[in-house]
Amino acid sequence: MTEHRNKGLLGVVLAGGLARRMGGGDKPLRLLAGRPLLSHVLERLVPQVGEVVLNANGDPARFAAFGLPVLADPLPDYPGPLAGVLAALDWAAAQRPGVATVLSVPGDGPFLPPDLAARLEAARQEAGVLLACAASGGWTHPPIGLWPVALRGELRAALLAGERKIDRWTARFGCATAEWPTEPLDPFFNANTAEELATAEQALQRTGGAPIG
Repeated sequence: MTEHRNKGLLGVVLAGGLARRMGGGDKPLRLLAGRPLLSHVLERLVPQVGEVVLNANGDPARFAAFGLPVLADPLPDYPGPLAGVLAALDWAAAQRPGVATVLSVPGDGPFLPPDLAARLEAARQEAGVLLACAASGGWTHPPIGLWPVALRGELRAALLAGERKIDRWTARFGCATAEWPTEPLDPFFNANTAEELATAEQALQRTGGAPIG
């Protein structure tokens, strides 16, 4: 696997959901071109961050082959991606005090762009705000973004108060967006269903396995 580059940035792969549209189970472990979806995600994420953790609930042993720290949601009943982000922020604060920012990505997005971290950081610096998220095709992708570790207290309080919508919470602090083109394929395409997994397989076949984003 490619060497990590940005030592001050922690990456978290959000895989804490129930994958209902995929028939249950772990979407990141579904195969795409003979490899788990998670392998494709890590191939794109690892070169952009200093370290990667995985947010997943249940027995962490099923992800042992990837050699990643596995962080469960800090709140019960699957409260959504914000809980996975909070898990990563708490882990960074406790285990990696030199890390100030977390980059979150979903576990079912195999075509992440190689300039994701750099462009998100540039967007939030230019806007002078604390947060940034990705966008493509006129749509924002709130689970794909940069999160300051310093906001973990505010995020925990919001989750305990019942907040579940990412964009509503990020609006409190200001959230910049960085836009990517959707041709030849949306780099934030995610495989939520078996049909979408087949679409991703076809896209990889068209490119001969070369990076798309």
